[in-house]
Amino acid sequence: MATQDKQAAVAELTEDFKTANATVLTEYRGLTVGAMKTLRRSLGLNTKYAVVKNTLTKIAAKNAGVELDESLLKGPSAVAFVKGDPIEAAKSLKNFQKENPQLVIKGGIFDGKAVTTAEILKLADLESREVLLAKLAGAMKGSLAKAARTIDALRLKKEASEGAPAKAEAPVADAPVADAPVAEAVVEAPAAQAVEATPAEEAPAAEAASETPATETPAE
Repeated sequence: MATQDKQAAVAELTEDFKTANATVLTEYRGLTVGAMKTLRRSLGLNTKYAVVKNTLTKIAAKNAGVELDESLLKGPSAVAFVKGDPIEAAKSLKNFQKENPQLVIKGGIFDGKAVTTAEILKLADLESREVLLAKLAGAMKGSLAKAARTIDALRLKKEASEGAPAKAEAPVADAPVADAPVAEAVVEAPAAQAVEATPAEEAPAAEAASETPATETPAE
């Protein structure tokens, strides 16, 4: 490889180390070209799986401030630069290794620290970020629904307590309507007495008529 090509390769690898969330070094000895393509597809678009030169990889890692154990840079190496969810990448590598035991997971870097093969496989057994987010969203949704039911219950209880006195006072407001006929009876009573009083007032007039002949008798 020409010097210029080496420099370009180192620069590209350095950028990959800097931008990756995690890095997994593997040995691909014995894998076919078709198997390598299958592995890349399973890792997804957020993970770059590249065959590398050990010497150039060591230089690039150093340039990026990443410390790699020299034992990881032996044999034919390929590096998975994970820019997405490291757990998903670990799951893909583990599942692929089950069907293709030629793949050797040598170790890597996770969260800025060196991790062993065993730790990467343990990482693969964890729930992915998407699953955890889905569970969190479900828990939050359940909590919000519970809070909404509690608020509705309190609102209904408050409305019921405020509405009770209004219903109790309603008959008091209707009382004057029931007294109206009594008032009419009181008003009609004097009218009846006035009618009955009229004959009593005519009695003196009759007496006056009977007294007139009595005054006419001495005239004879």
